[in-house]
Amino acid sequence: MNRTYEVMYIVRPDIEETDFEKLVDGFNAVVTNGGGEVKTTEKMGRRRLAYVVRKFQDGQFVLLTIAADGKLVAELERRLRVTEQVIKFITVRTDEENKRLAKIKAHRDSRKKVSAEHAPAPPVAATVTESTPEAAPEVATVQTEEATPVVPVQAEETAVTA
Repeated sequence: MNRTYEVMYIVRPDIEETDFEKLVDGFNAVVTNGGGEVKTTEKMGRRRLAYVVRKFQDGQFVLLTIAADGKLVAELERRLRVTEQVIKFITVRTDEENKRLAKIKAHRDSRKKVSAEHAPAPPVAATVTESTPEAAPEVATVQTEEATPVVPVQAEETAVTA
C-alpha cells in the first residue's frame, strides 16, 4: 500500500554543484527503482541552520515528496543515514493529514455561504432634474481646527513607608 511521505534532508554546504545534483538524482532513483513514485523534488537552496550540525552552520535543503510503501521508505532512510554528504534528514507521513484536510474542505464547500444569502441592495444614486447651475446642490466644506499636541502626563511617585 503506497502512502505519501515528505522527506527533507540537508546536504553539506561545501559540496560541488554537480555532486549535489548526482546525490539528489540518486535518491530519486532509489525511490523509482524500488517501486515508488517521486511526486516533487524541491531544492530549497542554502540556508542557515538553527544550531551547529556536524560542525556546519549552513546546509543545502531538499524536500522530496514521494508515494511509497514502508519498506522503501526504510531503505531510503538507511541510505540517507550512511551517506556522508547528508548531515540531517526527517521523514513525515502526510497521507492522513491530506485526507483530513480534504474532508474539512468538502464539508466547508457543502455548506451554504451566509454572506451570499444576505447581499445588500446597491445604493440608489441621487439625480439632479434641473440642469441650471442654480439648482445644483452646494458642496459644504468642512474646516478642521489645528490639532493640539498631546503632552504625556507623568504620574507622581509615591513612597510607601513601612
